[in-house]
Amino acid sequence: MRIPLIDLVAQYRAIQREIDEAIRQVLESGQFILGANVAALEQEVAAYLNVKHAVGVGSGTDALVLALRALEIGPGDEVIVPAYTFFATAEAVMLVGGKPVFVDIEADTYCLDVQQVAERITARTKAVIPVHLYGHPADLRPLIDLAGSCGLKVIEDNAQAFGAEYGGRKTGGLGDVACLSFFPSKNLGAYGDGGMVVTNDADVAGRVRMLRTHGWRNKYYPEVMGYNSRLDELHAAILRVKLPHVDVWNGRRRELARQMSKRLSSLDVTVPCERPEVKHVYHLYTIRVKDRDRVQRYLKEEGIASAVYYPKPLHLTEACQPLGYRKGSFPRAEHASRETLALPLYPEMNNAQVEEVIKVIGKVIGQKPTGVLQTEESTLASIRIR
Repeated sequence: MRIPLIDLVAQYRAIQREIDEAIRQVLESGQFILGANVAALEQEVAAYLNVKHAVGVGSGTDALVLALRALEIGPGDEVIVPAYTFFATAEAVMLVGGKPVFVDIEADTYCLDVQQVAERITARTKAVIPVHLYGHPADLRPLIDLAGSCGLKVIEDNAQAFGAEYGGRKTGGLGDVACLSFFPSKNLGAYGDGGMVVTNDADVAGRVRMLRTHGWRNKYYPEVMGYNSRLDELHAAILRVKLPHVDVWNGRRRELARQMSKRLSSLDVTVPCERPEVKHVYHLYTIRVKDRDRVQRYLKEEGIASAVYYPKPLHLTEACQPLGYRKGSFPRAEHASRETLALPLYPEMNNAQVEEVIKVIGKVIGQKPTGVLQTEESTLASIRIR
């Protein structure tokens, strides 16, 4: 049985009529840049996250860059970021001329360690970027309190956690600014690159709107150096179709993750954690296993896709060498990069596919999983039937 890491074709087929109609309407409108769908999606995402402003941009990376620029963070400024995440988090800081200051992660959630944030703050620190990695929210309450006492901005990197919750509130609506990615594989994904900046600050939102269109408020009258970073109208139309389904899809992810963790926990692997105050949305279902590369090779031989997120922590990448970090600087990040492995998990997976993944992991680990898969196919049916 061949099982992909994610099946975007299956998702499309489940909502094909809605998607096709949305695309047709855009094509017939002749309006492809910053049209009615972008404006409507901005309002709908803002309402979903309970924030006042949302601004569609070209990608999740652009969202980070524009958010930093809108907060007037630039050359000479320091921004604290986790050492273990996708490169864009640190890259965006460097692209605006700032300096990323790394901190280690929590061993169980893979999110930044708030205690280390406190130790890294200097007179040059202007912001901190918590990443809600793999769909698990970072520990925001103490981080926001710390940032407030030090005059720092909190920029949530919510690229992997659309629909997640912390303390009963949606992530993306808790910091000063949040950045979303609509990359196709995300929990809410377009059919190409796309992103969004969300905030309750009208001035920040206004600056992002200006920066995304060449630095002008009035066309052809640039006020600052900006960018060409606009969410595509076609993608916005597709995202508007998908948005009402996100909670059901995330519910299915959580259901599958619970069952996989229950079955795999009897093996010599570490399954994902979920803190009591959060709602994890499992953008990626990531286990830890000591002989990771051997396990991945065996999965491939058995037709099961997997992926390593991320094979090298940021402080050891070539691009970050000028920052002066060395091997051993952030041991938990380095440990995670050697042992983590993402397994297939997506809303359209059926019980047979999940059972196969569990069985093959048991074979390669050399142990037999306990229990019986008990997920409800009714949720899957509601995803498929339209």
